[in-house]
Amino acid sequence: MPAFGQLSRFGNRRLARSLAVAGTGVAMAALPLFGATSASAATTEPTTPTTAASVTAYPDNLDGWIRESLDIMAQQGIPGSYDAIHRNIMRESSGNPYAINNWDSNAAAGTPSKGLLQIIDPTFAAYHVPGTAFDPYDPIANITAACNYAADRYGSIDNVFGAY
Repeated sequence: MPAFGQLSRFGNRRLARSLAVAGTGVAMAALPLFGATSASAATTEPTTPTTAASVTAYPDNLDGWIRESLDIMAQQGIPGSYDAIHRNIMRESSGNPYAINNWDSNAAAGTPSKGLLQIIDPTFAAYHVPGTAFDPYDPIANITAACNYAADRYGSIDNVFGAY
């Protein structure tokens, strides 16, 4: 099992983020060795506890979702900029991660567009980025999958200025 600071690439990201924000570290106790006359006889070199300080904390809001998605996209080689993602989110969902379109042709066909960037389930499944939640309503998963799709179809989310 990897050390806390070496979590799998995206596994337990939200747990790690929560622990980092809470300042959780590792507690250690020094006990005397058998035959030692004091607790100080049992101690050797001071140890530095492992902490989650290296884990980036993202706010749980639109800004944080975009920034976390951009970090994941950079690791996966998916192009895109903050401004383009924000522009498209505001047009598609006004920043509501639970937005659903129940009236367009996709909805009429039984696959409504969902989430921040209004992605349909088959497209989400095809362009899902491993390590993110497999949930089109999850903001980070929705953004990264939609940007992955836009990169494949248009070169980047930066090239999308209308419904896609």
